This record gives sequence, C-alpha cells and structure tokens, in this order.
Amino acid sequence: MHQPRSLMDKFFLFVKGLCMGAANKVPGVSGGIVAFVVGFYEEFIYSLQKVNLKALKLLVNGRFSSFYRYVNGTFLSFLIAGMLFSYFSVSKLLDYFLEQKELYVWAAFFGMIIGSIYYIGKDFENWNKKTIPAGILGLVIGISISFLSPAKENDNLWFIFLCGMISVSGMTLPGLSGSFILILLGNYVLLLVDSVNSLYDTMAELLQGDFSFTTNQKRLETLRILAVFTAGSAAGLVSLSHLLGYVLKHFKHLTTAVILGFITGSLGVVWPWKRTIFMQAADGSPILDSNGDKIIINYQRYLPDMSLSETWWAVLLVGMGVLVLLGLDWYGKNRQNNG
Repeated sequence: MHQPRSLMDKFFLFVKGLCMGAANKVPGVSGGIVAFVVGFYEEFIYSLQKVNLKALKLLVNGRFSSFYRYVNGTFLSFLIAGMLFSYFSVSKLLDYFLEQKELYVWAAFFGMIIGSIYYIGKDFENWNKKTIPAGILGLVIGISISFLSPAKENDNLWFIFLCGMISVSGMTLPGLSGSFILILLGNYVLLLVDSVNSLYDTMAELLQGDFSFTTNQKRLETLRILAVFTAGSAAGLVSLSHLLGYVLKHFKHLTTAVILGFITGSLGVVWPWKRTIFMQAADGSPILDSNGDKIIINYQRYLPDMSLSETWWAVLLVGMGVLVLLGLDWYGKNRQNNG
C-alpha cells in the first residue's frame, strides 16, 4: 500500500514530470535519465506495470477508488500531468533556444549527462565478469545509434503507431533518446513539432470558441496522426514497463550496467559542437519535407575553437549541467539524513 503524499510531494512530482517531458522533447536526451537520476525510476516502471488486466477489471466494474490506488494513481497522475504541461510550456521554450542558441542548449544537456553518469556510477559496486561486458554492450549500442542516418518522413498510420511504441523508450530506458529515435525514423518534425503545434493551436482556438479547424483537412489529418502516435506511445509504455519490471527484478545489476553504457554512448548524440547536415538537391538547395521543413540527415561533429567566447560560455554551461546533477546528489543525501 502506498503512503499518502503531502502537497509538497505532489508539487515535486509535477516538477519531475515537467523535467521528463522537456528531456523527452530534446533529441539525444532521455526522459528516463531524469527518472533514474532523481530516484523514482523503479517506482515509475512498477507503477506502469500495474496498468494491466486487473486494473482494467477494476475500471470496468466502476471501482474507481480501488483502481486509482492499485495503479499508484497519485504518483502517475501528477507525473503525467507535468509531462503533458511541459509540451506546451517548457518544450516551447526549448524549441526557441534550440533555434536561437543551439550550442548552449546542447552544452547544458551534455554536462547534465556527464553528471548523471557520475551520479549513477558512483554507487555501483557490482562490476564483474558479467556486468562489464553488459556495460560495454550498452556503450557500443549507444554510440552506434548516435551515428546512424535518419530516414525520410513517413505518415503511414501503422508506421506512426510503431513510432509511438519505439519513441516512448526514452521514458523507460535511460540513455536511449525517444526523440532522437524519431529523427532516425524520419518523423521527429511531424510528430513532435507539427502535430504538437497543431494540437496547441486547436486548443487555443477552442478556448476562443473558434471551431474553424473542423473544416481544415490538413489540421484534422495532423491531429489524427497525433492521436495514433499517442495510442502507440501508451501501448509501448505499458508493454515496455512489464518487460523492464521483469528485467529489473531478476537482472538488476546487469540492467544498471547496460543503462550506464547507454548513457555514456549517448554523449555522442548531444556533443555540443556539431553542425546539422540537411538533405540537398543536385543544385545544392535544401530539400524540404511536406511541411516545408529542411530534412535532417545527420550531424557533423567538430572540436571546439577555444579562441571563441561562445566556446567558453558553452564550457561554462557544461560545468553548470554537471553541477545540477551534483546538486541533486547533495539534495538526495540531505533528504535521507533528515528523513
């Protein structure tokens, strides 16, 4: 039985959801890292596991209070509310900074991932002949994923559903970025930019009593794509949580080693000093997708020029990102000591 949560606990759950939602939106960053580092990863996975046949029976039979308690409803509802709110607030802010100050955003996240590697690894004392190869395997897979080239956009609804199932891995697998997986699948702009913006615009219009979107075929199609993507994400979240719950229960040390490898390998994706390479026509002009956006095919990484002031600002932000995680470590220790 879960203990009742205080108002402050609920507030922090909402904030954690905000952080997870923002992290999931940024290519290369995993919302699962937030869950793992802040210390609610296992509760998150085990709570999702409770969304099963028994929960469905409780719901169908109208036993809503029992259903809410069974699925750890307070935890999931405040966390998911924070994630949803993030898509219309924090992630909008991130979109702006990624467009205007891309280097600085990547630098901050790079530092936070370095900090998370330290945070997770410092207390892991189970390196042996089984966990070392597992960690190396995670590292190799993480690095390999970061150097794959993206596919073309595909709006087939079955593929969209599959994208939802795969992309949600960023919430459940620390180090594996769901949004970067969407870039590789070719549907990042369609699913995390155009669709979300369409929903945002539609909600804004509804609040003003404007129902003109019902005659806008392009908007309706984009909303349908978002609905299918959301259904796929929900299906993936529940199915992955059951698999991960089993793995965490029976192979916890091996799983932690693989996660550490994944996170370390993901540093290649978020390396701050990189140029975005777009698909080009024979005349050198950029090729645009159906929504008028340039199609990303890869990133070209380079070493920083230490003579530039922006490089030093980026290095400072890397350091600040590390300090954020060290601060979380300090907060966690103090909370335990005072608890």
